[in-house]
Amino acid sequence: MRLRDVTPDDYPLWVAMQCDPVMMSELGGPQPLEKMPDIFQRNLVSSQDGSAWIFVVLSDDESERPAGSVVIWESGHADEHYNEMGWMILPEFQGVGLASRAVRATLDRARAEGRWGVIHAFPVETNGPSNGVCRKTGFTLLGEVDFEYSGRPLRCNHWVIDLTKSP
Repeated sequence: MRLRDVTPDDYPLWVAMQCDPVMMSELGGPQPLEKMPDIFQRNLVSSQDGSAWIFVVLSDDESERPAGSVVIWESGHADEHYNEMGWMILPEFQGVGLASRAVRATLDRARAEGRWGVIHAFPVETNGPSNGVCRKTGFTLLGEVDFEYSGRPLRCNHWVIDLTKSP
């Protein structure tokens, strides 16, 4: 597994992740294809200006095909501002620990660079694999929270990790 910055060539990956009903089932359904150019452009700009870390997760096979993404960005919920982390792995690459390794590598880099400090994650409470990634990578469960994603109400688990403390 390797991570690299998102590039303009990664647009098909974003469409595959965010417009697919299976990939987006836990997040209230797929994004409309017509929204993807704007969504992807915002991601590119945020990655390029450094306001977010947006990495493409490359597969373990020799081709190093794009398998998903892992992202940290400045976010907010209920009038509170914080750093948030999220990840998506395409179905054909799931179940082999790729997400956990990508999240761990991103957290290790953030800790080494002294960037991001405290990071929050909000996987939907029914998403066992994503909640498992939080557990395996050192996040602490704070409880449940109602959250909105793209105008869709979700019930999420609220996880947090403080990168200023030793792992």
